[in-house]
Amino acid sequence: MSTAESGRATYPLTRMRRMRRDAFSRRLMRENHLSPDDLIYPVFVVEGENRREPVPSMPGVARLSIDLLVKEARTAWELGIPAMALFPVTPPEAKSEDARESYNPDGLAQRAVQSLKSALPELGVITDVALDPFTTHGQDGLTDASGYVLNDETVAVLVRQALSHAAAGADVVAPSDMMDGRIAAVRSALEASGHIHTRILAYSAKYASSFYGPFRDAVGSAANLAGGNKYSYQMDPANSDEALHEVSLDLAEGADMVMIKPGMPYLDIVRRVKDRFGAPTFVYQVSGEYAMLKAASQNGWLDERAVVLEALLGMKRAGADGILTYYALDAARWLAD
Repeated sequence: MSTAESGRATYPLTRMRRMRRDAFSRRLMRENHLSPDDLIYPVFVVEGENRREPVPSMPGVARLSIDLLVKEARTAWELGIPAMALFPVTPPEAKSEDARESYNPDGLAQRAVQSLKSALPELGVITDVALDPFTTHGQDGLTDASGYVLNDETVAVLVRQALSHAAAGADVVAPSDMMDGRIAAVRSALEASGHIHTRILAYSAKYASSFYGPFRDAVGSAANLAGGNKYSYQMDPANSDEALHEVSLDLAEGADMVMIKPGMPYLDIVRRVKDRFGAPTFVYQVSGEYAMLKAASQNGWLDERAVVLEALLGMKRAGADGILTYYALDAARWLAD
């Protein structure tokens, strides 16, 4: 027997590369698939008409007036994206210490919801329930004289905000504030007001991350925060078990879906949450993640399409059922190709 024949005879029978050789077999054994059905498109909304304001720290992203928002929503819907998430940009004169503009029935977010549901009734509309766009200090809640964010007093305002969104027609309210007990309070208020079909997407594991900078620029809260931080209510990036506790509480309080934020640096949390609870689990590819991918691509250091789709697929592989991403339109187009 020749040396070559002897080598073949003793070679392992399993060759993993056989199934990787051709596109058809790679497709047949692919474990995870990314589609427009997995995408949620976050959009910044401003007052005015025919107004588009580019966000300098997020190239390709703009703040849109409601009329342009509706046009953007039509594009998203035609691309197969099932839902949009709204983030209002509050004019400085409408901000206050008590964040009363947050529950104004004629407020920017409320009018945006009404316009979207009127134009595209089947599009899912998700609203942010948090006070940072409406406070003069940029925190997600009401504060005491020392600047500490008050929990129960904040929850009372969040309830009013969530009810105003539901009354405007929001399909999903998404408390992103990380106050204790706010999911139970919002759920009870929705039920008592007859909004039994309004879903709650709880930002259950929202970390005190350094990846939020461009978002705060976009909504105009960075200047108000003025070097402050949110460590007393958002989660410590070092913690993982704590996230499971937070998710457990929110589900028990009536959340329909849970969110992990940010995305890529916290995919271990996504996996643990999905494995433990099996509940609808969402992840937010936040502004800093978007800005890094965009900047590297614009500099020619990365292939934008390839790395974005890889990053989004990685979130799916980690267990995410849905992904909030500023790349939603581009990703849907790329997937269609």
